[in-house]
Amino acid sequence: MPAGMSNPDDPTTLLSRLEATIAARRVGDPDASYVARLNAKGRGKMAQKVGEEATEVVIAALTGSPEALVGEAADLLFHLLVLMGDCGVSLAQVTAELERREGTSGIAEKASRSS
Repeated sequence: MPAGMSNPDDPTTLLSRLEATIAARRVGDPDASYVARLNAKGRGKMAQKVGEEATEVVIAALTGSPEALVGEAADLLFHLLVLMGDCGVSLAQVTAELERREGTSGIAEKASRSS
């Protein structure tokens, strides 16, 4: 692939496109856009949806098929991006934090946050 071009199969490319779509639809017509409808209902509703989807991920992981987990994980990622956008947090910020943590033991990283 030529330098400077993103790989369309890269999951971060897809999530970045989804983030941009969510941002564009946030100000749309709530009767025509689910994102606009969530935006109109406010951050509390967005956070509630993230919680619901997280619970559905757990249930699918414990009782469902891999396909069920895939669907619920997609729903969770979508709703998390909606909430993050409303809070002014970008996917790039989260990615940067993950990169900062890369190569650090999860146990050590968690311990560093509790001190």
